[in-house]
Amino acid sequence: MPKPWLLKLSVQSHTLADTKALGDSLTTDEDIVWSSNNESFTFQLNEHKAKDLRAMWNTRMRGVIAVDSLLTSLVDKSEGSSTKTE
Repeated sequence: MPKPWLLKLSVQSHTLADTKALGDSLTTDEDIVWSSNNESFTFQLNEHKAKDLRAMWNTRMRGVIAVDSLLTSLVDKSEGSSTKTE
């Protein structure tokens, strides 16, 4: 029986390395499909009930947001340290 609720997301970050990190963060939970040029990826969620789809979406997005925040933090810190003068 097909699952009536489907959500498909395409992801592309600021850099290829960041996009790869975001994709890697989902690989244990989702089947990631990379674009032909490897600049973006998609994944989809399928659930029988809308509330289950919402819960799965929230969980996946929390993970993506956490990785994106970490990547941003690392970039911000490295940029800050390169401008210090002594």
